[in-house]
Amino acid sequence: MLSDQEAAVLAEIDEGAVARTLLELIAIPSVTGSAAESELQHQLAGRLERLGLDVDLWSMELPALLAHPDFPGAEAPRDEAWGLVGETARGGDGPVFVLQGHVDVVPPGDLAAWEGDPFVPRVTGDVVHGRGACDMKAGLAVHLAVLAAIRASGVRLRGRVAAHFVVGEEDGGLGAFGTLQRGYGGDVCVIGEPTSGTLVTANAGALTFRITVNGKAAHASSREEGVSAIDAYVPLHRALGRLESERNRDPHPLMAEYPIPYALSVGTVRSGDWASSVPDLLVAEGRLGVRLGEEPAVVRAAFERCVAEVCDGDAWLREHPAVVTWPGGQFASGRLPEGHPLPDVIRGAHLDVGGTRLRERGAPYGSDLRLYAGAGIPALQFGPGDIGVAHSPRERVSVREVVEVARTLAVTVLREVGVK
Repeated sequence: MLSDQEAAVLAEIDEGAVARTLLELIAIPSVTGSAAESELQHQLAGRLERLGLDVDLWSMELPALLAHPDFPGAEAPRDEAWGLVGETARGGDGPVFVLQGHVDVVPPGDLAAWEGDPFVPRVTGDVVHGRGACDMKAGLAVHLAVLAAIRASGVRLRGRVAAHFVVGEEDGGLGAFGTLQRGYGGDVCVIGEPTSGTLVTANAGALTFRITVNGKAAHASSREEGVSAIDAYVPLHRALGRLESERNRDPHPLMAEYPIPYALSVGTVRSGDWASSVPDLLVAEGRLGVRLGEEPAVVRAAFERCVAEVCDGDAWLREHPAVVTWPGGQFASGRLPEGHPLPDVIRGAHLDVGGTRLRERGAPYGSDLRLYAGAGIPALQFGPGDIGVAHSPRERVSVREVVEVARTLAVTVLREVGVK
């Protein structure tokens, strides 16, 4: 089932080299917005240059991007952001295949919960542990392996392969947005997020919200003289639970396997500054899921309407209404166009390299997929690892799975861009 050129490329994918690359990438603590995030972009630029790609490494104009009306939002403070695109030489009139991945990782959290330093990768058998192991240094290792194998094989492409390595995915998508604004695109795009042996062709969106509730301060010994902002918030919290239930009725078939496809979750609640005082301010922040095909403006309006209805029915909140704002990441939903041939090409390649049939599903979290889809670039997610262990002290990935995905994508790229 494999052509001579495909077999030649597969022969150049070396498991040991893939594992070494993965370990080196994890060892760079590229937390969103940190100096190490920029450091990794520069190191990856060097890798792409050594692979013979035409490389564009640029400092993004943050003020202009942040002021853009379509800017997707951000949460991490930063002084700089670097874009990175590497492209193979065009050999003919074939299409451009984008391999996309983010270099940033979330902070490790409680270090005591980790077995060792989260940025010193730990290997047990075939499994590599560490922050970013699956989300998504493994995906980056796959893309580098594919590019290296094509170069080492000597196979000449009719089209072009482009690596889009981006920052700021974890807090909104700054890097992907800046890359697309610079004019880069493609005919198809595969994003290396962890997909657990499936093809993720749709993403729910996620909007960060903030609710500010005012109370009336008083000494705790005469609390009847005040109004607790915590008590005032309670009916709002209950109403958000009801709103979540309403929004999760009859989900799209791609999302039906998830208990709560479009989660509405309050992540932080801050109130009070003294134990013996009635708190006069509460600030709650959380995440609001966006249904497939739903405009973020429509979701925001429904959320604000829910809060307003509670305020109208409450004696205190009627006179002192809660205020809703939308800071941080603003992920719209995104989807590969229905009937697009890319999933079948990947399925065929996966079977031909010895894998099983890949099923298709959506994902209940936001990603850069929606930015590429919004730019008219058909995109899906396919990468090694399990999203269920991402962002946790249990984060890990199997090297064999990384190699398997690399083999599948190598054949997919050849079949999509064509060979001479």
